[in-house]
Amino acid sequence: MNSAEIIGYMESLADMKQRQILMRFFKTGKEEYGEGDEFLGLRVPQTRRIAKEVKDLPLHEVQTLLCCKWHEVRLCGFLILVSKFEKFSKKKLLYDAKAIEERDLIVNFYLEHAHQANNWDLVDLSAPKILGYWLLLPTLLGSTDRTAGLNTDYKLRILDQLADSKCLWLQRINIVCTWMTNRHGEPSYCLRYAERNLHHPHDLMHKAIGWMLREMGKNNNIELLRSFLEQHVHEMPRTMLRYAIEKLPETERQMWLRR
Repeated sequence: MNSAEIIGYMESLADMKQRQILMRFFKTGKEEYGEGDEFLGLRVPQTRRIAKEVKDLPLHEVQTLLCCKWHEVRLCGFLILVSKFEKFSKKKLLYDAKAIEERDLIVNFYLEHAHQANNWDLVDLSAPKILGYWLLLPTLLGSTDRTAGLNTDYKLRILDQLADSKCLWLQRINIVCTWMTNRHGEPSYCLRYAERNLHHPHDLMHKAIGWMLREMGKNNNIELLRSFLEQHVHEMPRTMLRYAIEKLPETERQMWLRR
């Protein structure tokens, strides 16, 4: 199947009743965060099955999916990118020269089309498994002598650009991608961007930052979370704080909320 056939097939599965439910759920009304987003009414497992069947779709065809007006078609495109990145991120390929080049190609492609991830689910289902995992792996990007390495300074510049964007969804990519670094015992990215976004005005970012802080505490030393709270609890938005402390003992949660 090419991209046109995939879009046509997904359109044939449209469910108008489910479409209305999704458009309300993802806040597509006037002046809501998902204003103007268009849905077919497909459920995520349906889209996942389609993405799995066409996981070898060339990138130029994936681009057509990512630029489609239908939310579920864009999700399909991002899920294909996740599959492609995972293909070249297997343990035996982590330091393989060809695999590194392929991963870098996918990351660049993802960043070029990241603005198409214009709702929270598109971000959350793609950013950690592509950009987040890339942060942990060797890369040629940012290297002047074609030598693969972690190139942390370059990666931080990329994340800083996302954090400094005026686009809510690029900012969410910046913080949500740290789910993967937290999971692999590297909390520095989460701490850096949680602090940087502490006064963000949008509730969706408050939830995302609190979620990442909670994951940091779960996957690393819980004292890192307590240290962050000790330093910032007085200025954290209430929603962010509630998400961050969700897994702490009840008595401790109440203590942080009172503070």
